[in-house]
Amino acid sequence: MARTIGSHGPKTMEAIRKAGLRLIFEHGFAAMSLRQLAAEVGIQSGSLYNHISTKQELLFELIRDHINELLGQLDRALQGKQRPVDKLRAFTAFHVTYHMTRKREVFIANSELRSLEPKNYEEIVALRGAYERRLAEILSEGVAEGEFEVVDIQVATFAILALLTGLTTWYRPGGRLTKEAIVAAHEKLVLSSVAPGEISDPARTKRAPSSGLTAPGRLERR
Repeated sequence: MARTIGSHGPKTMEAIRKAGLRLIFEHGFAAMSLRQLAAEVGIQSGSLYNHISTKQELLFELIRDHINELLGQLDRALQGKQRPVDKLRAFTAFHVTYHMTRKREVFIANSELRSLEPKNYEEIVALRGAYERRLAEILSEGVAEGEFEVVDIQVATFAILALLTGLTTWYRPGGRLTKEAIVAAHEKLVLSSVAPGEISDPARTKRAPSSGLTAPGRLERR
């Protein structure tokens, strides 16, 4: 039985968030109960309602705070970068480094979207869209300045994000490569994919992104 840590205060709320993150990651949102969460934290089930009103609220706040942190840190990583190539390199290094240490948050933010209520779902999709637009704007700027050659901005945006985020499925600390080597490998993959002269399709276009990124296979509610 977990030790009772008290039912009030920010420390308890932080413990609830950490326990909720782990339990949702390990068992899934639908399978996790508030009774299980309370036992993990070491408080009575009724005491949870001093901090969260519903299980849905906890899931929404975990995902929302994760994406807001992602956006804030990305903007700081891009500060001072002028050339599109430097921005793309900084974006890649940040995304890879961040996702190395946020496996649970990333997994939940992707796999549990289906568990969000409609209003919460729409807010999260809007936040994700803001992050995607950061990358799309970098690619568009690079095309406009002749630094990048891109068949389609939207396709490139989603493809690069899929490549970089895929690291969470295989990365393990202490593996064969250092973090620096993994970042460098991803930077080379991304930069070479948009380098001028790398595209052989004679019908290529350099289309700028629309106001809202929407691609085939875009997130759909289930």
